[in-house]
Amino acid sequence: MSLHWLSAAELLAHALDGLPATLPALRAFAERQGWEQRKRAGKGGGTEYHVAGLSADQRAALALKLAPAAPTRPDGARSERWEWFERQAETLQARARDRLAALEAVGKLVAGGTSKLAAMALVAGQTGANKSSLYNWEARTHGIPRADWLPHLADGWGATAERTDCPAEAWDMLRADYLRLERPSFAACHRRLQMAAKAKGWTLPSARTLERRLLEIPEATRVFARQGAEALKRLYPAQERSRAHFHALEAINVDGHKWDVFVKWPDGEILRPLMVAFQDLYSGKLLSWRIDKSENKEATRLAFGDLVEQFGIPEHCWLDNGRAFASKWITGGTPTRYRFKVRDEDPVGLLPLLGVQAHWTNPYSGQSKPIERAFRDFAGDTAKHPAFAGAYVGNSPMAKPENYGSSAVPLETFLRVLGEAVAEHNARPGRDTAVCNGRSFDQAFTESYATAPIRKAAPAQRRLWLLAAEGVLCARTDGSIRLEGNRFWAEFLAGQRGARVSVRFDPQSLHDDLHVYGLDGRYLGAAPCVEAVGFDDAEAARAHNRARNAWLRGVRMQAEAERKMTIGQVAELLPGAPAAAPAPNTKIVRPVFGNTALKPREELAEQSEAEILLMRGLRIVRAQADSQ
Repeated sequence: MSLHWLSAAELLAHALDGLPATLPALRAFAERQGWEQRKRAGKGGGTEYHVAGLSADQRAALALKLAPAAPTRPDGARSERWEWFERQAETLQARARDRLAALEAVGKLVAGGTSKLAAMALVAGQTGANKSSLYNWEARTHGIPRADWLPHLADGWGATAERTDCPAEAWDMLRADYLRLERPSFAACHRRLQMAAKAKGWTLPSARTLERRLLEIPEATRVFARQGAEALKRLYPAQERSRAHFHALEAINVDGHKWDVFVKWPDGEILRPLMVAFQDLYSGKLLSWRIDKSENKEATRLAFGDLVEQFGIPEHCWLDNGRAFASKWITGGTPTRYRFKVRDEDPVGLLPLLGVQAHWTNPYSGQSKPIERAFRDFAGDTAKHPAFAGAYVGNSPMAKPENYGSSAVPLETFLRVLGEAVAEHNARPGRDTAVCNGRSFDQAFTESYATAPIRKAAPAQRRLWLLAAEGVLCARTDGSIRLEGNRFWAEFLAGQRGARVSVRFDPQSLHDDLHVYGLDGRYLGAAPCVEAVGFDDAEAARAHNRARNAWLRGVRMQAEAERKMTIGQVAELLPGAPAAAPAPNTKIVRPVFGNTALKPREELAEQSEAEILLMRGLRIVRAQADSQ
């Protein structure tokens, strides 16, 4: 018995309200109403009528009588059907939308007074669909809320493709061979798997099926197993950081940049200079910079001194853990300084003495140090300035220009061009940042600086950055201090005999007075040179790092779970190499000429008499030629 096609006797048995009570009257009623009918298939024949001719109430009553008790569906079944529909191809979704439009057209015609049969025929003619298809689509949506018709009109729900089995050991071998840092191709791994399958008697699915199953392994797992942890980190979205909540000079960041230009220094040495620069995080403006032969604490201290003297004292400073920035001269006394040993007698560094809070960043982290973006601009534009022609060395060993090493720019020329480039960099309009919004770095900084609370340094604080600091031991006898071959002493040092103190001095003028401080930063006095032998929102960043590290650990564990077989076990499964084929026998013997001994008699026996005579004649001729 079909829910859609029923005989007159079946309809009569259900005793639906509004239908005649006898078979002849029911058949006549169906003819008058124009019910769709067909010949019944199977033994007995007869006529069947489509239930679409019934009224809505009659169809509902018939459905309740014919349909078995439906099992209760879970609450998530509706969402599951919609999620399945969203995962289907656009062509399948488009067909479902066309079917929904056809049923909508039928509904509108029926609501306007058109009979159901005529409406079905009219819509079928307009859409090109069969009337039986329209009835089937209508049956799919029977009892379904109107809002959920669309996924029910799509084909393929619940269909699953038959999956070809693969031996577990073969699958383990393929994954262990493919998921490794050597990154072998799938074709090579499949060839090795086929060799092992031939020796082990495995029956394998097709190569395309195996490759598709490998690609079903999560992308992150495959990247970690084949490319390593650094490649995996790049899949994790970087944290977006806003700097708009700062004001001018509230926060700065510092970094070093080695220029791709050969510079000739006053002492005649030719090498690439290194730039230490400080940048305002709010506006992006470069505030100060110094050039030296290497990244060192002196250049960092002097550049910071230029910043404080010209603009003021910042509240925060982001810097990495390099030796120039994490040295005790700069950040000594900072609790989280993870370079060198932290001792109680270490001097208090420049930043803690001025009340600047140091924040440590990850190495090579562009978002943690926005100044690296400015360095990229300099490397791409300023390093190729016309004044540096012949001195540019390229940004990598593979990018050396043809005129590499043909020239070196004098230091004074380099400093002049660099100063002009920094000024242009700060004044260039059209900066597309949340703070600048089309203005220049200078304009954004100046506007905020005019209303920001800025801390200025007192004149006595100039010693903190103009002179370097180092913990030294005063002599036990008289308290004198020896530094770089010079001896310094003053009366107040007598009370510091045998004690460790912090001294600050100008590294370019070691004959000047040495300023002495206690380890707590208290200024003790100036000691002259008495014996000169001279020589000319952190919390958000931490939460982001915790989430990323947890994700990395999970991917590592999943990658290990995928590799159930070691590469050594893969090698053991490979069959041995086939035995070498024996050398073929030759049928042609090439004669050997020259001053060589005669061949064995058994070999000569195989040669013709003419060949033997020819060889002997040649030997005689050659012997005569040698004797002459």
